[in-house]
Amino acid sequence: MAFTPLHDRVVVRRLESDDKTSGGLIIPDNAKEKPAEGKVVAVGSGAKDEDGKRIAMDVKKGNKILFGKWSGTEITLDGEELLIMKESDILGIIS
Repeated sequence: MAFTPLHDRVVVRRLESDDKTSGGLIIPDNAKEKPAEGKVVAVGSGAKDEDGKRIAMDVKKGNKILFGKWSGTEITLDGEELLIMKESDILGIIS
């Protein structure tokens, strides 16, 4: 299914966190926190300013990003869990 977010919204796929700590301890699934890193899957066309002109999006499809812990709305598309969030919920792009 093709899905395109509207305005300044972004679809993000969470990136999986490590199963071990830096000390080598294995973290069980029920103790893991949801990762706050993701990869941009789709980007809207951008919000409009007061004059009706489009404001260009800073993130692009394929960017690896960092977002807030409680950001976005969880959705399921084609059996895959994704997040939809506004571009302003994104804290930065990881290079």
